[in-house]
Amino acid sequence: MRKVICFGDSNTWGYDPRSWLGGRYVPDSRWVDILAAETGWTVGNWGANGREIPAAAPDIPADTDLLIVMLGTNDLLQGRSPGAAAERMERFLTGLELAPEKVLLIAPPPLSPGEWVTDQPLIAASRTFARCCRTLAGRLGIRFADAGRWNVSPAYDGVHFTEQGHRAFAAGLLKEIAP
Repeated sequence: MRKVICFGDSNTWGYDPRSWLGGRYVPDSRWVDILAAETGWTVGNWGANGREIPAAAPDIPADTDLLIVMLGTNDLLQGRSPGAAAERMERFLTGLELAPEKVLLIAPPPLSPGEWVTDQPLIAASRTFARCCRTLAGRLGIRFADAGRWNVSPAYDGVHFTEQGHRAFAAGLLKEIAP
């Protein structure tokens, strides 16, 4: 059985933006849990609300078959440029003690107009960040996927996935990693 770790932010964790107290969608509406159910793999959810790209890589168990990394949105929301976020991502990824073929970098879906996203430059920055991630993955020899191509529907805030968005994300990811 494959062991997969999903390392990300609130969209990995399954945050429900309708909840003011930090609630989560139910498991069958979270992309990480859908991935586990569809594949039968052991899938660890290492998502955390508000997580920016860490300065150092966490200890990933050596028996991990696939590490899925999707980060960067919070970095952009905190004012980092796409280039600065990509540099941070590079330091993070090169600090991992996993073979490159065991790492999948996912560029988050671009931000959309909403309560948290009120200016066009931020939306443009999220699109630029996706291109930076593609370039970085190629340079590091790791796998890459662009979630901006998966029709992930954003919630009213322009940042978080809706339940349907989680399902679309899971469907796109499953196509990317199908054996």
